[in-house]
Amino acid sequence: MSFRRAARAALAGKRRVFCGLLALSVLAGFSISCSNSSSSSSNVSHLGFVSLPTEGSVAVIRLNDSTGVMTVGAKTPAVQGTSPTGLALDPSGKFLYVGNSSGHTISTFNVASDGTLTQTPNDTPAGTDPLTMVVDPSGKYLLVTKPLDNTVSVFSIDSGSGTLSDVGDFFAGSSPTDLKFAQVGNFVYVSNSDGGLISGFTFDPATGILAPLPDSPFPAGRGVSGLAVDSGSHILYSANASDNTVSAFSIDQTTGDLTEIFGSPFFAATSPRSIVIDPFNAFLFVANQGSNNISAYTIIAGTGALQVISGSPFAAGTGPIFTLVDPSGNFLYVGNQSGKSISGFSYDSTTGVLKGISGSPFSTGEAPGAMILAH
Repeated sequence: MSFRRAARAALAGKRRVFCGLLALSVLAGFSISCSNSSSSSSNVSHLGFVSLPTEGSVAVIRLNDSTGVMTVGAKTPAVQGTSPTGLALDPSGKFLYVGNSSGHTISTFNVASDGTLTQTPNDTPAGTDPLTMVVDPSGKYLLVTKPLDNTVSVFSIDSGSGTLSDVGDFFAGSSPTDLKFAQVGNFVYVSNSDGGLISGFTFDPATGILAPLPDSPFPAGRGVSGLAVDSGSHILYSANASDNTVSAFSIDQTTGDLTEIFGSPFFAATSPRSIVIDPFNAFLFVANQGSNNISAYTIIAGTGALQVISGSPFAAGTGPIFTLVDPSGNFLYVGNQSGKSISGFSYDSTTGVLKGISGSPFSTGEAPGAMILAH
C-alpha cells in the first residue's frame, strides 16, 4: 500500500470515529449512517452551506461521501440588499457566520443538528464590503477581509452564544482579498490584488492582534487573488489572475518571510481566481474564471514545485470562482458564478486526474458566492 493510500485509509477511520461521536443528521428526509458496513456506506454524508449573493440567502447542502453527489436543500429567507458571500463556521459547528458585502454586516446563524439555520436577531456591523471570512486555528477569533476599507477586521467569538465582539481593524494593503493562516508560527497572509502583493502578519492567539511582518508586503503576480498554504506551513501558493500564473513561496517558519521557490511562477489558464490543496499535500487545483476550467498540478514533495497533471486543464462550469476539497480528499468542488452551479469531481489518488461526478454540475439556482463544509 502506498503512503498516500495508507494515509487515506487512516483518515477514513478517523472520519468514522468523528461521525460516531457527533451523530449528525442531515436535512429532513435524509439520514446519516456511521456504520462500517458496505451496505450503508453510500448514506454517509457531510453537511455544508453555500452563499447565494444575488438571492440574499444561504442554502444548506448535503455531500454524499461515497459518490460525491451534492444535494441542495433548504434556503434561509431571502434578504434583499445584503449580498451574503463569505462564510465561516466556529469549531463546534454550532454557529455559521455570513459576511453581507452589500449590507456591510455579519449575520450569525445557529446551526441545528439537521443543518437548519436560524438567524440571531442582531447583525454585527463589519465596515465596508466584508469578503473573505476565516476562523483562526484556536477557534476564538473571526478574521474578515474588507477590500474597500483596505483592512482586516478581527472579532472575538463567544463560544457559548456565538456573539462577535470587535477586536479591531488592521491595515492590510490595497484591496485585501483572500486570507490564509500558516499555523506553524501563527502567521497570516493576505492577498492584495491591486498591488500584486501579499501582506504578512503575526497573529497573537491570546489577543487576536495582527502585527505586520518587518519585510511585508512580499511581491507576487499581478492581480493576486486566491491563496493556499500546505498543512505543514512550508509553502504558500497564490493565484495571479492578471498574469495567468500560480506563484509558490517557501515560508520561513521563524520569521514568516516568503521566498519565491525555483521555477515559480507556474503557468495556469485564463484568470486564475481560487486555489486549493488536497488534504495530503499531493495535488493543487486552480479555478480559472476566464477560461472556464481547472488547472491541476502535482506538488513535488520537498520543494513545493508544481508539475502539470496529464489532461489539465479540465473543463468546469461557466465562471468558476471558488474551489473546495472535501475532508476525505476524494472530491473537488468548484463554484461556477455565471453557470449558477457547483461542479463536482473525483480525482485519482495517484495521478490527480479529474473526473466529473455523476449529475455534475449541480444547480444552485442563483450564482454561488462561497461554500463551506461542516467537518
